[in-house]
Amino acid sequence: MLAPVFLTINTPAVAAIAGTRIYANIAPDGVVRPYITWFTVADIPHENLSGPPPGDVGTIQIDCWADYEMHCTSLATAVRDSLDADNTANRLVVHTYEPDTKLYRIGLQADFIRNR
Repeated sequence: MLAPVFLTINTPAVAAIAGTRIYANIAPDGVVRPYITWFTVADIPHENLSGPPPGDVGTIQIDCWADYEMHCTSLATAVRDSLDADNTANRLVVHTYEPDTKLYRIGLQADFIRNR
């Protein structure tokens, strides 16, 4: 049902930059930066006609947040590398500066395919 996001991206390379600051949906107020947030974009079953779905595909958006663009890029690269090492398809979907938060943000989407 839910993708193992934390287990997949909580690698030594990611921890070296963001520690364990990996949050589902939103980060707490006043969190130390850089950090990561993630949320489920879609989670759909593998449909088939011969029986119940054997698995699910979850599209997850993982956003990297930092005060400086180079830190955000380093964190996003570490996250991408952790997804690649897990053979999880991923793609860059946003690379921007958020004026409201005054933070840089790089967002990746990843497709977690799981057996039931």
